[in-house]
Amino acid sequence: MPPPCCGYLSQYTHHHLVVFLLTFFSYVLLHASRKTFSNVKVSISAQWTPAFQNGSAPSFSPGETWEENRLFEDEKQATLFLGALDSIFLFSYAVGLYLSGVIGDRVNLRYVLCFGLCGSAVVEFLFGTLTEWLHIYNIYLYCGLWVLNGLLQSAVWPCVVAVMGNWFGKAGRGFVFGLWSACASVGNILGAFLASSVLKYGYEYAFLVTSVVQFAGGVVVFFGLLTSPKEVGLSLESETGLSPVERDTDSHRPLMSDEEDEAEAEAYARQYQSVQQPDEPLAEAPRAIGFCQAFCLPGVLPYSLAYACLKLVNYSFFFWLPFYLSNNYGWKEAEADRLSVWYDVGGIIGGTVQGLISDCMGKRAPVLAMSLALAMGALMGYSRSPNDRVINAALLATTGFFIGGPSNMISSAISADLGRQGALRGNQEALATVTGIVDGTGSIGAAGGQYLVSLIESKLGWMYVFYFFIVMTGCSIVFIIPLLFKEVLAMWRDRQALRRQL
Repeated sequence: MPPPCCGYLSQYTHHHLVVFLLTFFSYVLLHASRKTFSNVKVSISAQWTPAFQNGSAPSFSPGETWEENRLFEDEKQATLFLGALDSIFLFSYAVGLYLSGVIGDRVNLRYVLCFGLCGSAVVEFLFGTLTEWLHIYNIYLYCGLWVLNGLLQSAVWPCVVAVMGNWFGKAGRGFVFGLWSACASVGNILGAFLASSVLKYGYEYAFLVTSVVQFAGGVVVFFGLLTSPKEVGLSLESETGLSPVERDTDSHRPLMSDEEDEAEAEAYARQYQSVQQPDEPLAEAPRAIGFCQAFCLPGVLPYSLAYACLKLVNYSFFFWLPFYLSNNYGWKEAEADRLSVWYDVGGIIGGTVQGLISDCMGKRAPVLAMSLALAMGALMGYSRSPNDRVINAALLATTGFFIGGPSNMISSAISADLGRQGALRGNQEALATVTGIVDGTGSIGAAGGQYLVSLIESKLGWMYVFYFFIVMTGCSIVFIIPLLFKEVLAMWRDRQALRRQL
């Protein structure tokens, strides 16, 4: 029987709210800084290419220009390199996700999360701000910094999903995670407005503002985040409730806590009991499962492959939408940045609504398949959008609803479901690993797609890019068809059983 879609909010405490907000805004800040790169591509491309070609001396090679310290001869070469940087970032991000998920199940989640946030902020400052201030233009330096940025940012998502999975049970997970997964879209919106507000001073100041804010957010999370209910004497007794348990006294406790004396007393009491009762068996702590074991869990592989195709489309909008609006319609870069947020608005609404519907149904795959089928039509409609800002914004929001919504649901609620499924036999140390596998596989697909987008656009034009998106969305549906049939069959059996009871 499907679980109830309401009435589960009463189980939550103020600790749940704090965890929700801290993890939400930590990823908001990360995505805001990540979005900055896509929002300033036009400015970066102009900085990396000469304003005037040297046509006064025919004997000069075509690469010679009036200006020095320019990386490329023309805008097309700069565009291809920007696409290559996107792919480099996503490939390193994907590799890092496979590793950070495994690390997150074995190391304090708070340490890994804050290391990723603060380290990434430093790298983005070096990439976008310091190199421009010092007039350092070097392809290999840019590539190296962007590889490091991808590895550091990969530490964040598996950790925040694991923390949320520790605090929120399956009851209402679709709605809670659907609302929470809006963090990426909210970050995109924040990044777009921050970048557009300081872009007139130079693109380096857009990187400066977002990197400083992100670093400060990492410090706040380090001192305030509770990674598990056990740290405050609570535990997920079942999928729907909390019960008091013995408090943890290890390093997972936030550094702002003032309960060290109490913790020492509890530790001493346990030590005394272990001496007095040596024959009493100790409870075995849950061990983290291996990477291959996590990959073989039911549903992990098909959802990972579907997400690879879907994230390709979603991240293509993320990386290229402001550039497309500026180049295809001739709109100013700051105006294109502000208009692009409508895609994220649609994704926020889509993830929340579709998550709530999946809670009411008790199934995820049917909602996912229906949304992706409608997304193909939305993509075709947006590819033919007229040069009108209102119509473009409406079509963007619709496309974001049907593309961003399923993407948010797979990367958050479905990943949490997979990391807490019955096949784990009570082992709870798999959530970060599974999340890393799903998001890492998705990032591999997105990485390959970003260079293809720039290549297809330079050879065939933007219309064929949208045809490519439609094909990839269709592939996502193909990969989840077995899961769709399985869930539809389970719903039919439940209905038949209910009829027999009546």
